[in-house]
Amino acid sequence: MKVTTLGFDADDTLWENERFFKLTEERFTELLIDFAEQDHLRERLLAAERRNLKIYGFGIKGFTLSMVETAIEVTDERVPARVIEQILTAGREMHAHPVETLPYVQETLEQLAPNYRMVLITKGDLFDQERKLAASGLGELFDAVEIVSDKTAETYTRIFTELGDAPSRAMMIGNSLKSDIVPAIEAGSWAVHIPHELTWALEHANEPAEADQFRCLKNVGEVPGLLQEIG
Repeated sequence: MKVTTLGFDADDTLWENERFFKLTEERFTELLIDFAEQDHLRERLLAAERRNLKIYGFGIKGFTLSMVETAIEVTDERVPARVIEQILTAGREMHAHPVETLPYVQETLEQLAPNYRMVLITKGDLFDQERKLAASGLGELFDAVEIVSDKTAETYTRIFTELGDAPSRAMMIGNSLKSDIVPAIEAGSWAVHIPHELTWALEHANEPAEADQFRCLKNVGEVPGLLQEIG
């Protein structure tokens, strides 16, 4: 077999995630509508998130702290305490939101699990990612779970060497070109892009269309057919 190990992204590949960030962002802009236009608030929030990635990392906690920081900035430190309280409440509600798996995920993972080494590779807050995996009911279908601070070529090289036969015999499946696709190809692995209708601006990248080991599918349910096709 060409591929013996399958790496799956979690957020917006196996279950919904970005939709809840967008809903919270809308709530945030409504809270501060008296201080700035919504588009300006979104721009300032995105700038804060980009600035804070190296400090807080990916996930809800960093997003919540970036909202608080943005609120303080756009109001010239005059943000009402009740607004800060509502921002923090919104962050807690995101942590408590039920996990909604995407179409074809459960049955596809069940089909693939007996024949491949299955590795969940996700980045973000450790506790939140563990919570979502447990709530999804998908945990038993994976041989290993890797929660990493970022996804780079070195990340995939390490994981697919330690947990698989080699990066060249592994396939990474995910919705983010920047995190799931480009670095996996750089590591020498196959990479399958499954676009999601919502993708965080900081996860955008150019599609590596000329790479021989790159594929784009409509949904996770098409992965078994692709694996049969490539051998």
